Amino acid sequence: MKLKMLAATAAIVLGTLPGISQARDTALYLPFDKVVAQMLQEKKLDGSVKFYLAGVQPKGKVTVLSPNAATNKKTNAFNKTDTEACEWVLQSAILQLNEAAKGAGANAVVNIASYYKKIERKDPATYECHAGALMAGVALKGDLAKVQ
Repeated sequence: MKLKMLAATAAIVLGTLPGISQARDTALYLPFDKVVAQMLQEKKLDGSVKFYLAGVQPKGKVTVLSPNAATNKKTNAFNKTDTEACEWVLQSAILQLNEAAKGAGANAVVNIASYYKKIERKDPATYECHAGALMAGVALKGDLAKVQ
């Protein structure tokens, strides 16, 4: 009888742990250009594609080749600060947009907006990241464009 009670208690406790560990969903609004500059410095980007948040206009004529390119990336946030996890996952999102732009013959991604849970947030300086106990996520959308 004690064994059944102990097993039932353990099952209840273990069953609630994933819910507790996943419960945190902190929204952070962090500087976008800092991560792009770091990626250029570390040669993760070659500079052939430029990135412009919504509200920032590139100099020159903009021709949109492919509107609404989207990315939704997640990363392991375990043993990282929220900022470290968010910057790491933003790098993944930028790399995906960079490859999409090159594939479309674009030299820029313009009108970039955060798109977490399909809620658009435009800001000329920051991106939105959601950090939890185990995961961090960034979703972006933007237009693949040719800037002359």
